[in-house]
Amino acid sequence: MTAPLTGQSSDWRARLTSLALGLCAIGSLAACTEPPQEEPVVAMINGRSITQSEFDIRWEELSPATRVRYEKEGGKRRFLDELIMRELLMQEARKQGLDQADDIREKTLRYREQLILDELLKDRIKTKVEVSKEELDAYLGKHANQLLANPKVQVSVMLLPNIYAAKDLKRQVEGGGNFTRFALRYSIDERSRAKGGDLGPYRKGLLEPELETLIPSLHSGVVSDPIKTDKGYYLMKVSPLEPEILQADQAIRERLRQELLAEKRRKRLDDIFSELRAGAIIRLADAARYMTDEPARP
Repeated sequence: MTAPLTGQSSDWRARLTSLALGLCAIGSLAACTEPPQEEPVVAMINGRSITQSEFDIRWEELSPATRVRYEKEGGKRRFLDELIMRELLMQEARKQGLDQADDIREKTLRYREQLILDELLKDRIKTKVEVSKEELDAYLGKHANQLLANPKVQVSVMLLPNIYAAKDLKRQVEGGGNFTRFALRYSIDERSRAKGGDLGPYRKGLLEPELETLIPSLHSGVVSDPIKTDKGYYLMKVSPLEPEILQADQAIRERLRQELLAEKRRKRLDDIFSELRAGAIIRLADAARYMTDEPARP
């Protein structure tokens, strides 16, 4: 009769358990640790998933102004809807084989090259291009006709033929008369009469020199004494500007600052190109003689 194997089986199972634990201890973690948890999915479109991390990356890539716009129009849910629509459009494009079209591949290659060049130039321009206050003031001075001058006020004038008419109308305005109505009726200044004497916001060169020197000394709403010029006698008044006009002036100043910054960046790039050309061997092929047009700036 064969002896029972119960005791031997128990010993064998114990040995297997010990061996398994030993393998875990010496590094077989892939077999012993818990399987990694799947990344959260925020949307599934025809089997293609948009994961939480993909959504977060795309959200962070948005400019601050764009994120503010989304937050006003529905927040991240609105952005997710647009990602879903984008994925649907991409799936339809692939169905039509657009991703395999030769012209698309060529454009993709050129875009990739541009990204590489951008990174190269970013590395070459290590120091940040900035505009100093002196440079900006000089540049704004060249474009003074586009900007408001100091003090930032609205200017109205009334031109009278003689000192007596000027003094009389000044007295009537100070007594409660309407400057605009008097200018419409009595002013002989052709450029401002139809607007009741309004010349608009004060800018350099807007007024005759005799008037311009007095602008800083005028108080808002107060009519000046008669000012003698070759054309006659002026009465002048200044008033505060509307907030919208001041905001527009700030926008123009920022645009001009960006223009100056762009010019400095172009100058830095021109220096880099000159350096690269100086160290390169460049030979033009015969076909180049047919290119007679001026080459465009890179």
